[in-house]
Amino acid sequence: MTRIVVVGSSNTDLIVRADRLPAPGETVLGGDLITAPGGKGANQAVAAARLGAEVTFVARVGKDMFGEAALENFRREGIDTRFVIQDATAPSGVALIVVGQNGQNIIAVAPGANRRLTPNDVHAAESAFAGARVVLLQLETPMETVVAAARAGRSAGATVILNPAPAQTLPNELYSLISIVTPNESEATLLTGEATPEAAARILLQRGVKSVIVTLGEAGVLVAASPDDIRRAPGFDVNVVDTTAAGDAFNGGLAAALARGESSESALSYSQAVAAISVTRMGAQPSLPTEAEVRLFVRDHPHSSGGAT
Repeated sequence: MTRIVVVGSSNTDLIVRADRLPAPGETVLGGDLITAPGGKGANQAVAAARLGAEVTFVARVGKDMFGEAALENFRREGIDTRFVIQDATAPSGVALIVVGQNGQNIIAVAPGANRRLTPNDVHAAESAFAGARVVLLQLETPMETVVAAARAGRSAGATVILNPAPAQTLPNELYSLISIVTPNESEATLLTGEATPEAAARILLQRGVKSVIVTLGEAGVLVAASPDDIRRAPGFDVNVVDTTAAGDAFNGGLAAALARGESSESALSYSQAVAAISVTRMGAQPSLPTEAEVRLFVRDHPHSSGGAT
């Protein structure tokens, strides 16, 4: 088993599929309401756990029906929930998602208890960080908590992965604590002001990040290990149904592969396969594949242009 600590958000996703996404001020009729577990932190924790990793999750949920369901789901997935706190003073996070016919989506999130995750909650999980090989972070919880978790990961000698979503200004200290940053193309632009992923990657490296992976959707990924070592890698051709969890699947897959000692090249291809499978299914956590499914997919799908990360 491989040790991963995920610090982040837990939401319940309320999903409606429609023929197209509504324009501002417009109402569109959709299909049945789907309720599914979600939240970027929870999605990435579940993704890594299904891929065979030993995962500890540090998070807050409400003391309500959504929080109870989330905890039950984490335990069912084999995730260590000792540091998932039920907060009686805030509701569980909820995400409202509309998915269009082409698999694209619009999402609005009510963070609830996620906003109350504190650096003290991270410090209380010190024993989990001590044995971690990878620490996986996102930006749906307070920034000071993200920084505290990155510090804890760096102190433990772990690989610290930051998925900077939703994109926002990062404190300078955080860049130097990050081993790998994984924005998508729009997040890379928002973080750096640069129009191309190559230029954005160079800026992120200059700020102190050790390695940059920019996910490019159907175009695959861009990988930057240094300003002079930047390349693109293709994804997998798949029929896209719902892209909601593509980024979370990718990050969970990357964490799982690196935690079990795979090379950077192998981990990259593996995480692309995890993301590709996820977009062929509806929902966030319901779309996340198992280790056996990924291995079958890699065997049956030649790596080529296209895909979903």
